[in-house]
Amino acid sequence: MKTLSSFRYIVLLIFYGFIASELLAQTDRPTSDYVPEIGQKGKDVVWVPTPQELVDTMLSMAKVTAVDFVIDLGSGDGRTVISAAKKGAHALGIEYNPNLVVLSRKNAEIEGVSGMTEFIEADLFEYDLSKATVITMFLLPEINLKLRSRLLDLKPGTRLVSNTFPMGDWEADYEVTTPENWNSWNTALLWIVPAKVNGTWKLGTQELTIRQEFQMIYGKLANGSNLATISNGRLRGNEITFSINGTLYLGKVDGNKMEGTYFKDGKELKWSASR
Repeated sequence: MKTLSSFRYIVLLIFYGFIASELLAQTDRPTSDYVPEIGQKGKDVVWVPTPQELVDTMLSMAKVTAVDFVIDLGSGDGRTVISAAKKGAHALGIEYNPNLVVLSRKNAEIEGVSGMTEFIEADLFEYDLSKATVITMFLLPEINLKLRSRLLDLKPGTRLVSNTFPMGDWEADYEVTTPENWNSWNTALLWIVPAKVNGTWKLGTQELTIRQEFQMIYGKLANGSNLATISNGRLRGNEITFSINGTLYLGKVDGNKMEGTYFKDGKELKWSASR
């Protein structure tokens, strides 16, 4: 997994801080001839548009289709929402700047996707995100961290995609860099919200104890006084995989139940567990 270098991270923060301190905030009154300026001040971050190539990469990573409902946090000029709508998805942009909201609606109309899009003036920390199947964002690391607990409580399998910035020690499931100069915002990171499996489970007559750290799982299987360690444990939404004594277990989590299959002596066998 690639991570941001310390130098790159510092440069990005200096970039944001410099622009935020030098430029004035836009007026709160929507105007029909409004043209946004790169680096203009916002409520939580300054506005810097995501390059269209990276927008397309982010949506492809999230595998956005017509069955999805996409929410873009800090939707700016609406390009991510509009691009998601062109893939057939219904998409919503949350933006604090009313001028950008008006501009986004105009852009969606020009692109012929007004019926598939909605733009609202709101605080992204207060809006209900529970209906989203995909969430996109271009926020600062501290904003991502502030949102993280809410994002982890979303439905397992919800896909989260960020332009450039990580979520602390919650490592991304996937990372893609587009072939552009490093300072052109060319990295996309994807997380898949994992099911919650922390705790003790009954696996037949055995006891399976799981310790969860985001999408990674650890623990032991107790059979009387015999203990076996879980290895290669991982969640991808509600899909779970782990190995015990060299046997690979595959399954799906449904609340306090999970079930699946494993192979032993060349035979495919079923397993189930309850918490």
